Amino acid sequence: MDPTYISAFVTSIQNVFSTMFQLPVEIGEPRIKTDRAATHDVSGIIGVSGSMVGTIVLSMPTETATTVISLFTGMQIETDSPDFADAVGEIVNMISGGAKATFQRKDVGISCPSVVIGPGHIVSHQSGTPCVLIPCITDCGEVVIEVSLREAVEESAVPSNAA
Repeated sequence: MDPTYISAFVTSIQNVFSTMFQLPVEIGEPRIKTDRAATHDVSGIIGVSGSMVGTIVLSMPTETATTVISLFTGMQIETDSPDFADAVGEIVNMISGGAKATFQRKDVGISCPSVVIGPGHIVSHQSGTPCVLIPCITDCGEVVIEVSLREAVEESAVPSNAA
């Protein structure tokens, strides 16, 4: 995976968190994620398509997510409220959109976010595509970005079974 992809997500989360929540973000050492288990109990998931394919996951402990969403919305929202999931989705959307804007000369689209809430959930990334986990520390707690991206295979490069 191109290291500039990781840099784009680091810059984007720092921009979003400082602008939207007035929270500085300290970035830990990125590493390859080796398991499918979600890092934390709340995960916002974005699909990537076009000249790059894969997934982006923003994962937070419930307590961190509750505090960040309170800063975002200006009110306390319960985790079982649809507004809670919408807010998590919007945050991962802003981070993904900010990173996507830096992918120059790339035709890349991002999906509407999906949000999974609950302990022990699994997030599967595309087979054969490494996933880089970027740990982030804020005053509200830990946040993790998982970036699993690769260049798309052009259809003309895929062998045809037609004889």
